[in-house]
Amino acid sequence: MQKKWDVYVYGDVNIDLVVPGVERLPEPGVEEEVPVMETFVGGGAALFSLGVAKLGLRPVFQGSVGRDMYGDSIRTIFRDIGVDDALLATDPEKKTGISMSFKMQMVRGLLSFRGTNEGLSMREMDLSQVPAARHVHVTGYAGRSNHDEYRQVLEQIHAMGDVTVSFDVGWDSTGEWYEGIFELLPMIDVLFMNETECLHYTRCETVEEGAARLAEKAGMAVIKLGRKGAMAVREGKRDFVPAYTVKAVDTTGAGDSFNAGFIYGFLSGLPMEEALRCGNGCGALSVTQLGGNTAFPNRATLEKWIEDHR
Repeated sequence: MQKKWDVYVYGDVNIDLVVPGVERLPEPGVEEEVPVMETFVGGGAALFSLGVAKLGLRPVFQGSVGRDMYGDSIRTIFRDIGVDDALLATDPEKKTGISMSFKMQMVRGLLSFRGTNEGLSMREMDLSQVPAARHVHVTGYAGRSNHDEYRQVLEQIHAMGDVTVSFDVGWDSTGEWYEGIFELLPMIDVLFMNETECLHYTRCETVEEGAARLAEKAGMAVIKLGRKGAMAVREGKRDFVPAYTVKAVDTTGAGDSFNAGFIYGFLSGLPMEEALRCGNGCGALSVTQLGGNTAFPNRATLEKWIEDHR
């Protein structure tokens, strides 16, 4: 029986205000002009949702926006692209989060207001809705501080039996790299890390060793290697696909775009190597324009890109 949604996503959504080409910050009392300012939907979970929707999957997003113009804009964009906003709450008291990014020469600075993303917790997931999805994508792990809530929620999802799970661990700002994460891995079908995260969490000397150790517990370990490409390990088999070469304009959301492409391949039943190509293609194309999702491809564009670059 076909399920209502392909992917259930819980997590952060905000507005990205991007100011490229900043030559200097203004002195007090002085107004400076910039050539362009752009406004986009941001937040890793939101960018992932928009990506899988553009590829033709049916995602639902659970999160929160404010009762303001930014919240209205996010809801409209979700609907236009095909993200179900039925579980997107409107908080009457908090404002929608904003992240302001400005680039001076080769240095990027950020000013962030978390707004409705403040206090995100896995315990807020509407688990009664999860059985209506084929797959769940989770982010926002913070190690020891929220480990128990991840364990409890993942145990409940795992017990449902017919829902697969992907997990993008993310950077550990505490620097602990809590080894308790290995307790969660048997409940994860697709584990996403970058090279540095893999080495820190596994304490291995090489990323190949680290990926193999992770894949002993998780269904599959997918390691993003930046400009080198990406690798995946499942049941002792390792695939590596080199990155596509493009001119990068804005790297915001590149990792989330990779995740969306890979999960599209995974849910489409593609071999692991082809899923890596989908991830690399989406990640590469996403950085060619300003905004984390502006240049994200649709299915036809992605397929042609991959075929043209074999």
